[in-house]
Amino acid sequence: MTDRVLSLQFHAGMETTTLQFPFPYEPYSIQKQFMEALYTTIDEGKIGIFESPTGTGKSLSLICGALTWLRDHEEKKKQEAVGLLEERDVTMDSSSTQPPQGHCSSPALSSSTEPNWIADFVQKKAERELVDKLKEEAIRKRKREERMELIRHNVQLQYALKHKSDQDEEARRLLRLSAESGEEDGKGAVLGDGEEELIVADYESDDDGKPKNSICDEEEDDLEEDHVTKIYYCSRTHSQLAQFVHEVQKSPFREEVRVVSLASRQNLCINEEVRRLGSVQLINDRCMEMQRNKHGKAEKSTDTEPKRRRREPKAVCPFSRHEALLGLRDETLVKVRDVEDMVVLGRETKACPYYGGRLAVPAAQLVVLPYQVLLHEAMRRASGIKLKDQVVIIDEAHNLMDTIACIYSSEVMGTQLCCAHSQLTQYMERYRNRLKAKNLMYVKQILFVLEGLVHVLGGKVDQNPHSQVTQAGTEMLTINNFLFRAQIDNINLFKVQRYFEKSLISRKLNGFVEKYQGTGVAVSVSKKENQRTEGLGRFLKSLQSGQQAHTGTLAQDSLKFLLLNPAIHFAPVLKECKAVIIAGGTMQPVADFKEQLLLSAGVSEERISGFSCGHVIPPQNILPIVLCSGPSGQELEFTFQNRETPQMMEETGRVLSNLCNVVPGGLVCFFPSYEYERRVLAHWNSTGVLGRLAARKKIFQEPRKASQVEQVLKEYSRCIQHCSQAGAVLSGALLFSVVGGKMSEGINFSDELGRCVIMVGMPYPNIKSPELQEKMAYLDKHMPHVGGQSPGKALVENLCMKAVNQSIGRAIRHRGDYACIVLLDRRYSRPGTLQKLPEWIRNRTQVQPTFGPAFGGIRKFFMEKKQQQQQ
Repeated sequence: MTDRVLSLQFHAGMETTTLQFPFPYEPYSIQKQFMEALYTTIDEGKIGIFESPTGTGKSLSLICGALTWLRDHEEKKKQEAVGLLEERDVTMDSSSTQPPQGHCSSPALSSSTEPNWIADFVQKKAERELVDKLKEEAIRKRKREERMELIRHNVQLQYALKHKSDQDEEARRLLRLSAESGEEDGKGAVLGDGEEELIVADYESDDDGKPKNSICDEEEDDLEEDHVTKIYYCSRTHSQLAQFVHEVQKSPFREEVRVVSLASRQNLCINEEVRRLGSVQLINDRCMEMQRNKHGKAEKSTDTEPKRRRREPKAVCPFSRHEALLGLRDETLVKVRDVEDMVVLGRETKACPYYGGRLAVPAAQLVVLPYQVLLHEAMRRASGIKLKDQVVIIDEAHNLMDTIACIYSSEVMGTQLCCAHSQLTQYMERYRNRLKAKNLMYVKQILFVLEGLVHVLGGKVDQNPHSQVTQAGTEMLTINNFLFRAQIDNINLFKVQRYFEKSLISRKLNGFVEKYQGTGVAVSVSKKENQRTEGLGRFLKSLQSGQQAHTGTLAQDSLKFLLLNPAIHFAPVLKECKAVIIAGGTMQPVADFKEQLLLSAGVSEERISGFSCGHVIPPQNILPIVLCSGPSGQELEFTFQNRETPQMMEETGRVLSNLCNVVPGGLVCFFPSYEYERRVLAHWNSTGVLGRLAARKKIFQEPRKASQVEQVLKEYSRCIQHCSQAGAVLSGALLFSVVGGKMSEGINFSDELGRCVIMVGMPYPNIKSPELQEKMAYLDKHMPHVGGQSPGKALVENLCMKAVNQSIGRAIRHRGDYACIVLLDRRYSRPGTLQKLPEWIRNRTQVQPTFGPAFGGIRKFFMEKKQQQQQ
């Protein structure tokens, strides 16, 4: 079943519905279809793949469609609860008016082994429990709504805190702690100021079966309030999430929906002492350490202990007071806020936005969060997210499989391993007599693992990694072979990893390095390298198959875990949720999603639905052309073998020169790689092609550094605006970019910024990449062959077309926009390749075997647009 058929089924099924969707303005017909399909998919509990081109109002359609379903769902639940309560009342009234019957006269005694009165008792008990639960939910809901209403009207609330006694006890504990004196232990080295905090705390137990203190383990935190039915919306970047929240603020639901925005500690922390640490891992470790200090139990002193000297109390975050967190939770829910608003609110209320936001999750109806928080199981638990029977919307999901693979993959460099071994060895020697036996055991095990990992790379931990020469090449190993090669197969890596996380050893080690670097202790690494030693922990956690890469010296070598099957980690999300919506502007080709992410996760074909809508622009506002040959008749096929020939480069230059003569404003040209772009521009510079192009349009080039992108775009935009004025010498600007680079995603070339987009060749991935070869081999072994093509080859083709679709979709951004798209390679004309273009582009695509008719069509296209603007 194709996506288009699924879409038509949606439309056919929607014709008889009377769904009404609140919308800030009169929606386009495709937006109505989108919302209807979304509503039905969620209501039927399906997995939906939704494609809606950028500029069609996808975000608002998602908001209004999903929140309309949520509103109707809550109303339906409310009516069902009222009906059950009324039915219960009627039943109780009728039973009270009937005379009691003797148990012995019941006919059930002779026909059944269980008397009727027992069955009636069990049934009535279940009914009573259900009614009591409904009443409790109604009371909680009413109290929550009353509290929200009071806050909206700025009434000062008095919280009846459940943990009041715990707060008092905590205050007394902190006073005792500050009055305690440190132990003057004659053993080992004399500790300096602040050095006490560098010692790893006692590690009580590594028994996974032993009950854990939920207060001390943030991943086991149990939020008090029951979770209401909600929608989890996630996207790739914080800017995309902020944009979505702003759309919610403009929607008709802004006054009634309870929204909370989640993010990492790095984005939400308001404790300047912690923020200054910079590294994500160090911020996380310091925050968790403060939480444990807050909830940890004070050590009991005995008369037999030696005299203690006074010491500073352990640091506790001043923004983690429970009363303040509850206040921030409620303030968060009464108004739609993005992450920046949460930070401002946290500073105003002196409450942590990270933990306050977590407390708001149960009562929230819409939770906005980044990919990592939703897709990573440990982060879901830490954030208090419960997916059971909830709705998940994953936006900008064209790279969803790659995102999951990246989240669960990790890499550690040879220099990191050697540095970590050196630092940890010195740390152990410094505090050997201060560490408990179990801590020493685990530190030695970590050192042994580090030595084994360096051994796999062909080096030794006691030598300079920059001077150790290793064999060049890449080797792929299964997990078992990797462990045997490293000689760590006898180590329980699960326990080592748990110790690594719970003991915060990476933070202690970082503090040790900062304190002693350059002051006598031979720490031979930079701070930046040390901050990355936590990569070892991630590597141990994700280790399931290994890649060993050699590139000359041990310092440059790396060990990389490669996740081959992202469906393993996506399956729990699909299983727990009521419905999952996978949405994006360009989801084609969708075969990857269905086969590798959904069907492989155990989802049935019947549960998968699809929807793809056209663009809001009129069909005549877009002119996609597949150009098979250039002006001189040279066939355009940019294979790896012939794309660097002088003839092919010169023909490409002639195509661009002709297009610069007829295309107004901005022209964006995408190359398949930075290296090929460099070679082509160097050739054009030597042959004068670049000079001829510069005579018509000012030339800009995409920078390698992300920090320079904004400046280049500003200059590019300013140049086009200047050239649009009467009397300008140039007709616009020409921007050279790279597929998969800084400007192929997330940058809008709307209106005059992108009147023409040119795709030079087909950007196939590097087929010689060990990672890609391993992925292809895995798919060929585990996935079915479709249409006579192996899954591995299909993967390469799909990766190419996904990159193309993302790049060419940059030009059309709103209803009145228009642009020409030129695909410069005859291979685009293949039916299978054309089928993988977005439908709204594919339906208008012209295949031109020769340059003349194509050039004439492009010139006519822009002349007509110019005439329409002058009318």
